[in-house]
Amino acid sequence: MIFEKSIRIPNDRIAVLIGKSGVVKSKIEIVCHVSLQIDGDTGEIFITSQGDVEKIQPFKAVEIVTAIGRGFSPETAMTLLDGENTLHVIDLREFAGKSSANVERIKGRIIGESGRARRNMENLSGTNISVYGKTVSIIGDSSKLRLVVDAISSISSGSMHGAVYDKLEAANRRTKQEKMQLWEDQDVFY
Repeated sequence: MIFEKSIRIPNDRIAVLIGKSGVVKSKIEIVCHVSLQIDGDTGEIFITSQGDVEKIQPFKAVEIVTAIGRGFSPETAMTLLDGENTLHVIDLREFAGKSSANVERIKGRIIGESGRARRNMENLSGTNISVYGKTVSIIGDSSKLRLVVDAISSISSGSMHGAVYDKLEAANRRTKQEKMQLWEDQDVFY
């Protein structure tokens, strides 16, 4: 099977995608069994691969390149290869309309003073969040992703930070209780 996909990332992220001496580009190509052709002038990335889809990971390569383009470090973007991790991108214009001042205001609410709001959401959810351009991107386990998307949507819509953190903490407690219940329900024989 032949896989071909073209995506565009911001020009200021091209150097990060390539990495020093091409290290990042090479790592993506080797790990995902793909070839990356990068146009530094337009930001166009052409991803191709040939072979058995079971052995190659072209869709993960697309996610990794997109994540780097959305402001994540290459190391964080490569966590997309771990377990059930996936990338979700939220366009802040959904909340702010076309007003760039509103986009900036919402970005400020999501980041918080000295990055505290973003860090709190990351710590409470076990995800990574990047605020870049007009988007907020999240990398995390699919089960945690919905919680963070809801949290960011709430903050973008004007909810108080404390209420959003409370919801995330409540979800963590529920998850722990469910795990404890599963553990208690197992039959143990001595």
